[in-house]
Amino acid sequence: MIRKLLKLGREKNLASLLSNVSVAFSGLLSFVLLTRQLPKESFGDWVLFITLATFVDLLRFGLTRTAAVRELSGADELLRKRLLGATFRINLALVLGISVLCWGFLFLVKTGQIQLARGYYLFLVWYPLLALANLSWNNALALFQAEQNFRRMMYVRLSNVVLFLIFLVFNYWFFHYGLTAIIVVNIAVNFISGVACTLKKWDGLFFLGYARRDVERRLVNFGKYSMGTLISSSLLKSADTFIIGLSPFLGSAGIAMYAIPLKLTDLLGIPLHSFSMTAYPRMSKKCLEGDILGARSIFYTYSGAVTLLFLPVALVSFVFAEELILLLGGTEYRESLPLLAAIFRVFTVYVLLLPIDRFTGVLLDSLNKPKYNLYKVLFMASANILVDLLAVFVFKSLIAVAIGTVFFTLLGIFLGFFYVRKELQIQIREMFLESILFLKNLKSNWAP
Repeated sequence: MIRKLLKLGREKNLASLLSNVSVAFSGLLSFVLLTRQLPKESFGDWVLFITLATFVDLLRFGLTRTAAVRELSGADELLRKRLLGATFRINLALVLGISVLCWGFLFLVKTGQIQLARGYYLFLVWYPLLALANLSWNNALALFQAEQNFRRMMYVRLSNVVLFLIFLVFNYWFFHYGLTAIIVVNIAVNFISGVACTLKKWDGLFFLGYARRDVERRLVNFGKYSMGTLISSSLLKSADTFIIGLSPFLGSAGIAMYAIPLKLTDLLGIPLHSFSMTAYPRMSKKCLEGDILGARSIFYTYSGAVTLLFLPVALVSFVFAEELILLLGGTEYRESLPLLAAIFRVFTVYVLLLPIDRFTGVLLDSLNKPKYNLYKVLFMASANILVDLLAVFVFKSLIAVAIGTVFFTLLGIFLGFFYVRKELQIQIREMFLESILFLKNLKSNWAP
């Protein structure tokens, strides 16, 4: 049994899952502490700031990460240095450009006396510094994913979130600093993680001299589609927060309330993120080798198996929605409990639909058809924004915002199958048959 446990522990899917669970658990504790040490409006401002930061991070690293993972998967030492140097140079240029835009717009806001939600204002002030601080460790993640080195990825990401968590514990009990100080500390811990990656030569800073224009062009040509896909994917969730933040009726308090069931949904999505990180290099390798049927088999296995694994988790979450909301948000949100529980129950339906939607996108990227994935996600994002505008400004309803999430995911599944079938035939029945075989094989690892 011990031997089989060790074997299972070396399985890359589980290593990826452990990495994401560890980081997510630390992030969850940070979320819980923030809900209890910030007033509801300030917590809403924090959520808006960090959502904007995450969205722009996806813009920056989406341009290079997917393409870099694809090419690093089979690269020799020289190409590895050229790829890392090229991605670092591209992302450094993006930081400089974004800094000019943020601080330039901040100048216009101040001189023109434009009224913005505080979360938007904090983003314009502090994001350029955060972008520089997190550049190195984010750039290193492409190398870790390509190498399937999820243990190293876990250490780097944990060094970030655990340091921030430690500060929040002390802040809760002793310091009682406000939102601005919390943002400054968040920037500092990102910088510490980045320095560690630079010293280990994981981020590409020391390989800037190896960067070549042709490599950069190749990364950007692929990345312009994957970046658009990642931005649109982020908009599928972030647009909810952005549009709620623009509403004078819902505002920062509405963001704070909506963030709690949304955070629980993100936790349910941890296994999906972990499996997609391992599926993409495997599918890409099969496609690069010309084994399209092998890539389809991997798609079937991951899509069906993750959906089946999500089913009991979603059912339990649906039944115990109230208890989970109170556990995460605390007693300050008790008066809004029926509303928040209803939103979370809608999200459990969304979680069950998400795996098939996600893995069709992974398969399209692996088939070197990122533009199809971009089209799919653009349609989804457009539908989400339209529904959000109606939900927030016409119906003034957070539940309507959540229902829109289910609608655009169904649209994504339909479009995903439509585009994939342009390249190869896929069947839902075969997907679940292969996934059942996968789960049986996984179960055999535990057999005596």
